[in-house]
Amino acid sequence: MKATQKSTILFLCTGNSARSQMAEALLKHKAGDAFDVVSAGTHPEDIDRRTIEAISEFGLNTNGLTSKSVTVFENQEFDYVITLCNKASDECRSYPNAKKQLAWDFPDPKSRSGNKPFSMTLNELNSRLSMFLLVEGRGATHSDEESDQSHSIDPITLYKCLTDSIRLKTVMLTHYHGELCVCELMESMDETSQPKVSRNLAVLKKAGVITDRKHGQWVFYRINPELPLWAKSVLSQTTENNIPIIENELRRLANMKNRPDKSSFCK
Repeated sequence: MKATQKSTILFLCTGNSARSQMAEALLKHKAGDAFDVVSAGTHPEDIDRRTIEAISEFGLNTNGLTSKSVTVFENQEFDYVITLCNKASDECRSYPNAKKQLAWDFPDPKSRSGNKPFSMTLNELNSRLSMFLLVEGRGATHSDEESDQSHSIDPITLYKCLTDSIRLKTVMLTHYHGELCVCELMESMDETSQPKVSRNLAVLKKAGVITDRKHGQWVFYRINPELPLWAKSVLSQTTENNIPIIENELRRLANMKNRPDKSSFCK
C-alpha cells in the first residue's frame, strides 16, 4: 500500500522565538506522522530560553528547534501557513504558495502577565492544535494523546453545571484537593443546609462531572476521571486561574477540625 503523503505546514510569527517554536514542537508530537512541520519569523530572534523550558516541562522534544527567517522557505509550497500573531498576519496576509492560510492570534508570553505565561501559551496552543486536527481530519498519531470518551458530556451540560455558585465551588475545591466529603464542602462554603449541598452534588453526579466513593460512614467526591480531555481542561483552567474565588473556602477548610479520615482511591 502506498504511504499517505504528509501535509506541509509553516507556523509563522514575528520573532520565531516562542509561539511558533511551541506550535512546531506540539504538532510534531501530536501528528508528526501526518505533517512535515516547520516554523519561521518575519524578524527572527534567538529562541527565548523560557520557551525551551516550557516545551521541555510539557514533555516534548526540543531537538532541532532553531530560529530562522521566513526567507529560508522562499518559493516553497505549503499546504498550510498559520500565523500566530497579528503582526505576522499583517506582514504576510497572503503568503505566496500557501494552499490554505489561517490567522491565529496568541498573546506574546514574553509580555504576558500571570503565573507561568510561557506554559499558559503552550497549553492554549495545544488546545487550538487539537481542534485544528479534528477540523482537518487528522487524528493525533501518538498513543498518549487522550481520546477516551467513555463518559461523554456536551458543552451545554457542563456549563449549566457551573452556573450555580455551590456547584462551581464544589468542582474547584475537589479539583484542588482531589476529593472532599459533604461535611468538608459545607464547612468550606459556610453552608448550614446539608440537603442544599447534597442536591447540587446530585446534579453534578447525574451529569457525570463528579463521581463518589464510600469509605466507612463517609462518601467522598472527586472529578470524574472518565471526563473527556476538553472538559477536564475547562475545569482545570477555571480553577487554576480563579483561585481568589475559593480563597475563603480554602482557608475555612484548612482550619476545619476533625476532618474525615480518607483512604487512597487505589483501594
